[in-house]
Amino acid sequence: MKDGRAIIIGAGPAGLTAAIELQRHTGIRPIVIEASQEIGGLSRTVRYKGNRMDIGGHRFFSKSDRVMQWWLEMMPVGACDAEDASSNSNQDAVLRYQGRQRPLPIAEKAVDAHSEDLVMLVRQRKSRIYFLRRFFDYPIRLSTDTLRKMGLLRTLRYGLSYMRAALLPQRQERSLEDFLINRFGRQLYRTFFKSYTEKVWGVPCSEISAAWGAQRIKGLSLAAMARHFLKETFGLRQNGDLAQKQTETSLIEKFLYPKFGPGQLWEHAADLIRQGGGEIHLGIAINCMYTFGDRVTAVEGRNQAGDIVRFAGNYFFSTMPVRDLIRALGSAAPKEVIEVGEGLVYRDFITVGLLATRLAITEPDGSLLKDNWIYIQEPEVKVGRLQIFNNWSPWLVHQPLDGPQKVWIGLEYFCYETDPLWQLSDREMIHLAIEELARIGILKAEDVEDAHVVRAPKTYPAYFGSYDRFETIRNFTDKFENLFLVGRNGMHKYNNQDHSMLTAMTAVENIVNGVTGKQNLWSINTESEYHEEGP
Repeated sequence: MKDGRAIIIGAGPAGLTAAIELQRHTGIRPIVIEASQEIGGLSRTVRYKGNRMDIGGHRFFSKSDRVMQWWLEMMPVGACDAEDASSNSNQDAVLRYQGRQRPLPIAEKAVDAHSEDLVMLVRQRKSRIYFLRRFFDYPIRLSTDTLRKMGLLRTLRYGLSYMRAALLPQRQERSLEDFLINRFGRQLYRTFFKSYTEKVWGVPCSEISAAWGAQRIKGLSLAAMARHFLKETFGLRQNGDLAQKQTETSLIEKFLYPKFGPGQLWEHAADLIRQGGGEIHLGIAINCMYTFGDRVTAVEGRNQAGDIVRFAGNYFFSTMPVRDLIRALGSAAPKEVIEVGEGLVYRDFITVGLLATRLAITEPDGSLLKDNWIYIQEPEVKVGRLQIFNNWSPWLVHQPLDGPQKVWIGLEYFCYETDPLWQLSDREMIHLAIEELARIGILKAEDVEDAHVVRAPKTYPAYFGSYDRFETIRNFTDKFENLFLVGRNGMHKYNNQDHSMLTAMTAVENIVNGVTGKQNLWSINTESEYHEEGP
C-alpha cells in the first residue's frame, strides 16, 4: 500500500474521483484544494430559491463500464413515478448493463425516488435543433418528419452535397470545417453545424483544429445516423439496454441522472472523502508550485482572508487550467513553455435561468416540450442552447403545492471574459434572455416570474490559439514524476465528465503500479467509442 499525502487541486469530477480512488486503493491521504466555495466544478448544481440549475447539462452515461459501475455504486437507481415502480422498467434497463468484472451493484427493486434522495433516475434523452422556427431532431435524423420540414429541393441539395463530400473528401482535415464537411456535406454543415459551433467558440470553424471533432464527435456522421435510423425503423436496436454499446454516444436514448442534479453526486463524494479522513479546503486559489528536480514538493495559495497557505505532499493532481498551472510553476518552466501556456485560449459560459408559467410552444398534445436541451440555430440571437430543467429531473424545479406547474429553463451563452456580453449586469443579461426567446417565439415575456444568472469562466479549453504547440507543455509537465494532469482544464482537453474521471482513475492506478509514464493518461478519450457532444 502506498502512503503519504496527495495534494489535489480542484474539487470537480476529476479531483474528487482521484481522492475517492486513493482512499479505496491506497493509504495515501487526499487533500483537495478548491478555489471556489462550491463542490463539483463544471458539474456542480446551482441552487436558487428551491430551484436547481445544471450548468451545461450533464448526462451520466459512458461507454466505460468502469465509470458506469462507479456511479451506480455511489447512487442506486430510483423509480420516480408509479409506472417505473410497477413495471420496474428503470431497473430492467440497468440489469441489462453488465460491468466488465461483475454485474453492477444494484438492488433487486428500484429505490423509490420520492422517499429516498440519494438515487439515480433513468432518463429519456431528447435533443432538438430550433431552426427556421421549427424543430429538427439532434443529431439530424433521416426521418420522414425531417425530410418534410426540409422540403424536396433543400433535401436534394443536401443529398447531392453529401454525395460530393463522400466521393471527393478533403484528404487532409486541417480544420473543424473540413472535418464536418467530410461527414455531412457542405450544405448540411452550413445549415445545422456552422452557426451553433461558431457561437460556442467565437471564431470561424475554419480556424478551429480538426482535433475538436476527433475529440467530441469522431463516430458521428450522416452515414452513422442513417444506420441508426434504419435500426430504429426495423426494430434492430436493443430496446432498454442502458449500455447502448453499439450506439454512437451522440445518439444514445437513455442516461442516468442524480435526483437533485449532477452536483448531488459530487457533494456525496466530498462527504465520503471527509468521512474517510481526507480534507477538502474551499476558497483557496493556488498560485505557486514548488519543485525540486523532477518532483513537485508543495503548492501555495491565498485563502479568502488573504492569508498565504502552503500544502506539502508526496503526489500532486492538477485540474486547474493549464495556463494557470504554468504560471504557478514560475521560473521552473522554460521560456517556450510559458509562451505556449500564455497562448492557450478558454471560452467562457453564462447560463440564465428563467422561471415561467408556460412556454409559447408545446408538444402537439399541448404538454411541456420533452427536450433535455434545444440547440438554437437562429442566427439573429446570441443564445446558443436552451435547457428545460424539468426534463432532466422533476426535482430540479420547486413546484407550488397548488396552482399551475412552473417551467424552469436555462439559456446558455458563450463568450470571453473580455467580451461586452460578459460585462453585462445580471439584470441586463436577464432582459436579453427574455427578449431573445420572445423574438424567436419560444416564450412570452409576461410569463416569466423570476430569473437567475450564473457565470462560469474557462468552461471550454479551445483548440486554437497556441494549442497546436501544446506538446511542448505536455513534454515539460510529464517529466515531473509525481505530478498528474487530469480532467478537462487540467489537460486542456474537451473531455466530458466520464473522461475526466477516467484520467483520475488511471493516474491513481499508475501510482499503485509504479508507472511513471503519462502516455496512458493522454490517450484517454482518443477512441471513438468514448465520444460525446455538448458542453
